[in-house]
Amino acid sequence: MIAPRDEMPLVQFDGGEITAFDASWLIRRLVHAAEKAGYPQWWLAEHVAASVSNYLRYRFVGNVLTVPRLADAVQSALQVIGYAEVASHFEPGPPPARISLLELAKKAGSGYELAFFELLGRSMHQLLANRASYFELFDLELCVKELRARKIWARDCEALRTEIVSFLRDQLATAAHPVTFSVF
Repeated sequence: MIAPRDEMPLVQFDGGEITAFDASWLIRRLVHAAEKAGYPQWWLAEHVAASVSNYLRYRFVGNVLTVPRLADAVQSALQVIGYAEVASHFEPGPPPARISLLELAKKAGSGYELAFFELLGRSMHQLLANRASYFELFDLELCVKELRARKIWARDCEALRTEIVSFLRDQLATAAHPVTFSVF
């Protein structure tokens, strides 16, 4: 296996899925563990994630890191700084579900907003059925330009952008389990 470019190991999840290490995912998981442990505004999540990232970059030997090994590294870091109660609540969880809005727009075709919303709705329902709890939807601005057939941002682009975000909120509000998402 080839080592990742940033010298960080890949993370292998329980289902066999392998993905690049994502510090923002780790921060979200740490914040979730801290909330469960009774720290609703825990400010150390970014620092712990940075510490674990440094360990993985400079001391971890290998190209692939299993989730149990990652959990051990995180829990060790938390215990060393005196937050064993956060460590006991730390669960790595699944990787974020990622959807390229630009890819969906290209699949729908330029100017075919109804087809785009149909594809987006199906993608969201499939992820919700698989119990995904965090979504990252990216390339929003490029998606809007593709659907509006624009090279530069125009007034009508902002309305479509707002409509897409509203559609996503409506879709995720129907989830039977807690869900958060980022759109960028």
